[in-house]
Parts: sequence; structure tokens; C-alpha cells
Amino acid sequence: MIDDIYNKDVLRLAANISRVEPLESPDARVELRAPLCGSTIKVDLKIENSRVTDFGQTIKACALGQASASVVAENIIGKSVQEIQAIRDQMESMLTEDGPPPGDAWSPLSALAPAKDAKPRHGAILLPFDAVLKGLGAGMI
Repeated sequence: MIDDIYNKDVLRLAANISRVEPLESPDARVELRAPLCGSTIKVDLKIENSRVTDFGQTIKACALGQASASVVAENIIGKSVQEIQAIRDQMESMLTEDGPPPGDAWSPLSALAPAKDAKPRHGAILLPFDAVLKGLGAGMI
């Protein structure tokens, strides 16, 4: 089971994480911790017209959380809160209800599907989405 969860695609995504520098003068800065596994993430967002225009992150998580953060970093620019919420909801459904993985540019997240049986790791996988969503809320106040 552990080989399925930490598969080569997950490890490749985790090894190629980008946007790992904090932003200068972000519109929103959020730090979150996944309570079950202890993974943490800090995200910085630049926001314009309710869309992400720049993104930086610092993540301390297992390869699953890092892989998720890697895909988020590659796809977050230009996205609205509604688009990010929809992808997060798809991820949660994939992990808890055998729902389909996100498609299009988000399809690399399908590598995380074997983690559905590793419930304590779900928080790490969803952490980047939750931090961005919180930041978008904070940035629009």
C-alpha cells in the first residue's frame, strides 16, 4: 500500500515543487497546519479582481502534501475563488467518495488517488487549497 501511495508520479511532483519563495508585499499571507499529520504551509497571494495574480509558498509536509502544493503552484495563477473551491471539492470527493480526479491542467493530482485509504494524509493533500481559499477570503476584506 505504501508504494501505491508514494508512487513515482507523487515523488516526481514533490521533487519539482515551484514558487517556494515568499512574495514581497502580498495582499494575503496565510499559515495553516493539518491537525492529523502536522503538515504546515505558508502561502502568499497577490490578488486582483478576485483572482490570484502571484503566489509563493513554504510547505513542510510529506510527499503527498508537497505533490499537491506542486500542482497548485503550477496552476493557481489567474484562478478565482470559485475555480479553486471546485478543484478542492473534486479532490475531497476523489479522496473520500471515489470521485473522479480533476481534469485538464489539474490532472496530475490523479497521482494522489491511492491516498484515499490514508485518511490522516487527506489534510496534507488539501492544505494548499485550504490556505489559498483562506487567503482569497482574507485578501478581499
